[in-house]
Amino acid sequence: LRQVTAGQLRERGNALFQAGDHAAALAAYTEALSLCEAEPEQAVLHRNRAACYLKLEDYAKAETDASKAIEANGRDVKALFRRSQALQKLGRLDQAVSDLQRCVSLEPKNKAFQEALRALGSSMHERVSGDSKVEQMFQILLDPDEKDEDKKQKAAQNLIVLAREEAGAEKIFQSDGVQLLTRLLDTAKADLMLAALRTLVGLCTGHRSRTAAVLAELEAPRLSAVLGVEHEQVSLAACNLLHMMFDSLKEGLQKDFRGKEDAVVPDSSKDLKVLIKHLLELLVLEGASAHGRDNALNLLIKVVPRKSSKETNNSLSLWVIDQGLKKVLEVGSTVCGAPGSLPVTENSRMSASVLLSKLYDDLKCDAERENFHRLCKDYVRSWFEGHELAGKLRAVQAVSCLLQGPSDAGNGVLELEGMMDSVLSLCASVCESHQLVAVEALIHAADKAKRASFITANGVSLLKEIYKHSERDSIRIRALVGLCKLGSAGGTDFSMKQFAEGSTMKLAKQCRKWLCNEAIDAGTRRWAVEGWRTGVRQHWVGSGPLPIVGVTGAMLLLQSEDRSVLYAVASTLVNCTNSYDHEEPDPQMLELAKYAKQHIPEQHPKDKPDFLKRRVRKLLTAGVVSAFACIVKSENPALTDSCRELISRVFLALVEEAEDRGSVVAQGGGKALIPLSLEGTEVGQTKAAQALAKITITSNPELAFPGERIYEVVRPLVSLLHLQRTGLENFEGLMALTNLAGISERLRQKILKEKAVPMIEGYMFEEHELIRLAATECMCNMAMSKEVQELFLAEGSDRLKLMVLYSGEEDEKLRRAASGTLAMLTALHPAICKRIPQVTVHWLEILQALLLSPSTELQHRGAVVVMNMVAAEREVAEQLMASETLEILSVLAKDDQDKPRVAQAAKASLAQAVAYGLIQPNPIWVS
Repeated sequence: LRQVTAGQLRERGNALFQAGDHAAALAAYTEALSLCEAEPEQAVLHRNRAACYLKLEDYAKAETDASKAIEANGRDVKALFRRSQALQKLGRLDQAVSDLQRCVSLEPKNKAFQEALRALGSSMHERVSGDSKVEQMFQILLDPDEKDEDKKQKAAQNLIVLAREEAGAEKIFQSDGVQLLTRLLDTAKADLMLAALRTLVGLCTGHRSRTAAVLAELEAPRLSAVLGVEHEQVSLAACNLLHMMFDSLKEGLQKDFRGKEDAVVPDSSKDLKVLIKHLLELLVLEGASAHGRDNALNLLIKVVPRKSSKETNNSLSLWVIDQGLKKVLEVGSTVCGAPGSLPVTENSRMSASVLLSKLYDDLKCDAERENFHRLCKDYVRSWFEGHELAGKLRAVQAVSCLLQGPSDAGNGVLELEGMMDSVLSLCASVCESHQLVAVEALIHAADKAKRASFITANGVSLLKEIYKHSERDSIRIRALVGLCKLGSAGGTDFSMKQFAEGSTMKLAKQCRKWLCNEAIDAGTRRWAVEGWRTGVRQHWVGSGPLPIVGVTGAMLLLQSEDRSVLYAVASTLVNCTNSYDHEEPDPQMLELAKYAKQHIPEQHPKDKPDFLKRRVRKLLTAGVVSAFACIVKSENPALTDSCRELISRVFLALVEEAEDRGSVVAQGGGKALIPLSLEGTEVGQTKAAQALAKITITSNPELAFPGERIYEVVRPLVSLLHLQRTGLENFEGLMALTNLAGISERLRQKILKEKAVPMIEGYMFEEHELIRLAATECMCNMAMSKEVQELFLAEGSDRLKLMVLYSGEEDEKLRRAASGTLAMLTALHPAICKRIPQVTVHWLEILQALLLSPSTELQHRGAVVVMNMVAAEREVAEQLMASETLEILSVLAKDDQDKPRVAQAAKASLAQAVAYGLIQPNPIWVS
């Protein structure tokens, strides 16, 4: 019984492997191994698992399993060939050649083995000749007497390019490359340091043991020091290297390597913590450069918090909070220009806010969040109490940082006794820097409705005085932004506005004047964006060029690397396009609220569809799509995940109307949406994918996404089929994939590779008729691929039955898609023709209903299915001719003039029946 079970599991694994589900096939083979005791059967299972591991790119395990199969049977050419493939990927070319030579000796006529051996021989030759080239490159770079800069630059570039390929990276590594690259770093020359860092990136990419060796040679303190150097490009290159090292080490933890890999790297988690510890120390190191500090913050943002809430382990975030929260707050609370302050950039405080927010969002329970709040309060209190004015400034700046990030923690700190009073008193300071800190804190506090009402009562008059009487534009503009924020408190609830209708519009108009004034510095102008966006709806409904001028001014600011500017502009455009999430209130709940005399939110009158369409058209005219496309393409450092989400929301609003999609594509929107759909927050990726779907549905995909770009669209569209997506997202994803599947076999293969077919099948059972129809149409186009056709032939499958039943549904479009699929399948596979009578007792009446349909298209598809079934087997033809189908075909065969295609198929069926001897020939329909 155990042998039978193991055999069944192996067969299941074979089927899953053929279907492309290699992970599931691996699980089936592994389970079979646990039940199998016979050595020959175990060898086959090990060989099959090796194939799975090769597909999953786990080459160490592929080599181990192939070796076990070879131990049982040294003449197993499949196992030998798979082991040679794994050894090649692992860089052990000599052993790979030996296995291939053994394959050729066992099967000397096998051309695949001969070609593989020839290709590997060429690689070996290149490697031998390449070793000397690597030494020459290092000699040129390290020779102090070498004065030819072009020669050095070429050697450096060759080294970088060589390291990008696995064979080249291994070549450099085996040639004591890490020590030589360390010497290049120690020269302190920017060009040599850049060459070394970029080459090291190649060595570390996707290779855990090499990464550990690099880290052991360079050591974390040296890497941290390079990150903090003054040369901006060197610092950024060090940041890229560290990011790659983190990815490689974390990948090792996820793959749970065993054997030799573990012998080299016993515990990656220790290396990760050592690197993070030095990054945290760099944040408060006085000698570190401002951009180095920013790079360290950005790196921590990327590598510390969990990528998904599905990961259960958030221990790294907890460790960073305990070890480094106060260090992050040190950066966030720095007051520029104050004595002894850390060197920071305009982005430093925003980066600190983003990191704090990411860490806070990664917490899983109230106890963890309470600890976070306590640490924040302790830090702010340490500055607020006993440090006089300088300490109060640091405390208020820390509050601003928290309010921009984990706002719950910021609001908690703002409630400390005397904190709000200090903010208001500092607003009245005669010192410009003090006023700047206080007014900014006031602005961030005003974002919350609870605080807005307090500030409206206590701070509006003060802000008005600052705006009217200050001689400094930098102060006046911030005061005005504060007033704009207060005027917009209440969000989308029009009834909760603090100021009279029209007041906010006037304030925002003044902000727009500053925004468009290029004589004002960018740091001040970015605050104008904040004020401008609060009343922006009011400006976008009138005529004239002023709204476009406002957007153009904002777009000019986006050329800077100030991430707060990008966020502010993107937020503005989200407001313009109403592309934030909002739920329609339940009518019954509204009635209950009215009865109970509770507050009912009101929509702004200028958020109605007509106004929205006019704003969208003005945005398109202003060139917003081109501006965002340039930002996405250039990978602006300000393009955080939050900004990506906002931009994706705007794009989705811009393509809402079908007539606007051509304009979006023409301005580069299609190209920009692809990276937005693959990176960033889950919400942002989904919004971008939905925008891609809308474009793909109504535009020619080959024109909207020319060249290879069309294949990049598949993955985002498949992501819309996941169960957690909305019904509309499912529907649009299916419609878009239908269009792509009808273009070429290569695109269908790409859809198959993304494992979309099981999801498409699932939606064919959906209750919603439009989703069910879209899934069936998509499957109809996918059935042009051989792999999908074979699914309909699988034993025990209901796929064919479903298509037959859908061919008899009332919905004409659904019948058209299902019968079209049947027509194609029966033409390609006679076996399907034989199985149709077996899947349902209603098959005959469904075919007859198609033949009698008033739709010529359905009649033709039914006639083609019948023609294919008659041609496939005499017994099936006999069943058809013994029914009313014969009479129906006889009538259809006469209608040559009105329905020539239907008549031709009917004649072919009858002619075949005559050939079988089932009916007598009739001169009217037999030509």
